[in-house]
Amino acid sequence: MSQSLDCRLCLLPEVKTPGIVANMSLDELRGLADEVRQLIISTVSMNGGHLAPSLGVVELTLALLKAFHPKDDKIIWDVGHQAYAYKILTGRLETFHTLRTYGGVSGFPRPAESPYDHFGVGHSSTSISAALGMAMARDLNNEDNHVVAVIGDGSMTGGLAYEGLNQAGGEGRKLLVVLNDNEMSISPNVGALSLFLSRKLSNRWFLRFKKDMESRLKQFPFGDDLVTYAKRTEESVKNFFTPGMLFEAFRFNYVGPIDGHNIEQMVEVFEQVKELDGPVLVHALTTKGKGYTPAESNPTYFHGVGSFEPETGAAEKLGPGGLPSYTKVFGDTLCTLAKENKKIVAITAAMPEGTGLACFAKNYPEQFVDVGICEQHAVTFAAGLASQGFVPVVAIYSTFLQRSYDQIVHDVCLQNLHVVLCLDRGGLVGEDGATHHGAFDLSYLRHIPNITVMAPKDEAELQSMLTTAVSMNSPVAIRYPRGVGVGATLSATPKTITIGEGELLRDGADAAVIAIGSRVHPALVAAEELKKEKGVDIAVFNTRFVKPLPEAQILELAKTHDKLILVEENTKVGGLSSAVLECLADHDALHNVRICRVGLPDQFVEHGPQRLLRSNLGLDSNGIKKAIESLLA
Repeated sequence: MSQSLDCRLCLLPEVKTPGIVANMSLDELRGLADEVRQLIISTVSMNGGHLAPSLGVVELTLALLKAFHPKDDKIIWDVGHQAYAYKILTGRLETFHTLRTYGGVSGFPRPAESPYDHFGVGHSSTSISAALGMAMARDLNNEDNHVVAVIGDGSMTGGLAYEGLNQAGGEGRKLLVVLNDNEMSISPNVGALSLFLSRKLSNRWFLRFKKDMESRLKQFPFGDDLVTYAKRTEESVKNFFTPGMLFEAFRFNYVGPIDGHNIEQMVEVFEQVKELDGPVLVHALTTKGKGYTPAESNPTYFHGVGSFEPETGAAEKLGPGGLPSYTKVFGDTLCTLAKENKKIVAITAAMPEGTGLACFAKNYPEQFVDVGICEQHAVTFAAGLASQGFVPVVAIYSTFLQRSYDQIVHDVCLQNLHVVLCLDRGGLVGEDGATHHGAFDLSYLRHIPNITVMAPKDEAELQSMLTTAVSMNSPVAIRYPRGVGVGATLSATPKTITIGEGELLRDGADAAVIAIGSRVHPALVAAEELKKEKGVDIAVFNTRFVKPLPEAQILELAKTHDKLILVEENTKVGGLSSAVLECLADHDALHNVRICRVGLPDQFVEHGPQRLLRSNLGLDSNGIKKAIESLLA
């Protein structure tokens, strides 16, 4: 495909429904693949998104739509990073330019958006389990549609995928799993032979032949031994040429590896396996970023990317110049701390770049572990390290740490182990939407015994909190937002802070704002503006901690102020405002105080720019100012 990105599309405008794809010739499908890539690149260059994964599965998507009927057949995408081509070809061509924009097409499969999206996703390793549930429902309803789970090799590191494989193989239910493998390579000769063996050993006639031979062999003396020997011989040959024995061990019929960019070959394989009973796994080899040189050469960067120049792949510079992100401050500070503390071990779940630990991995490789997409394992693994006197620092996005709730409770907090949980992307994350917003961490952490939970008001306070967390001897969690800080001066030698102690940043007699984390600075801005505009004095208190809550300071504020505004970028259900209300109720201090709560609503927040979402939800300085004015009125 030419990288001039000439978006003159000939075939694509005719694809009003996926049924049109099914009726296209192979030559037309190849041309259509180029046009789909053009559209994906041009759209993501403007809106950002998961470019490399979606470019890698264009031919795979076309082959699926050629072989299956997605209205009736259930095609389930894992994570959803790979689903852009599918969206374009299943009725969303005209609206695809709105990808990840407020009110536009979601960046992930979403049933409310299209009848062709059969399951909502956003977190990894879910497709096989969900597809198996749909396959069972099909069988109970006496239906005959196909169910297909498309899962990437990265998602296959997640334990949930193997739990699904285990049940599917045990039940023997008809199910197709397509493994999109964009990491492994295989030589042409071995690949061709592997494909030949796998396909021949998977044909319906061959399966019948094996059963007939087993029956005949068992009629001879020592027949069972002969059957066992024959099976071992087949498995040895197959294992020598293919990686399929892992999946055969799960009682899946393994087919592949096949070329995931050869539409003809994939269509032939899909048509063949449709006729097989029981679970089948088709192993497709693809190239991440296929057809776009910048993405092929740097697939990690283009996995999830902001806007960029499509001709060159160069990223556009957005946002305030020179300000570091919270993620970078975290990573740099941890590197500084590790110079003095050799017991620190940094742990990530397949996101060293996203969590800011790439520099740590480079400087301290022996103290760095990437466990893959295994958040549950990451936390329990950290607990094991902590039990032996090390200081594990587990950096995981807030939304993904939700998967580790049981491990946090039983493996870390119940044993009171010194594990440091660093929750990046706390609060609203923007265009990735509801599956990625860190909306619940203050709520799902603060009620667990033994844990300390804090959130910095700026990047300098993040340095201090990380320093404090490493120096403690019990479970601790720090949550911080996506994006750049407010420009606070960073320290080369950050100091610790007192556990459970907040800070009064601004005094004022008319009302008091009690805020935490990223909403402290907007609260200060709101207070300053109200002073200038209306002459009212608003106190602003940074709690720093949601557990232990600075109760004495909050009770003092309730004595001196009869109006309190509680502000957080977390659901109001169980978050900071709930903690403050519980504190006031427990100390019989509610009767003289009027309270306004500002936080995330009890609903899932859709995708859109962080600034716009905060404005719509009243979480920016203007919204906080309106809440104060309403309470004063």
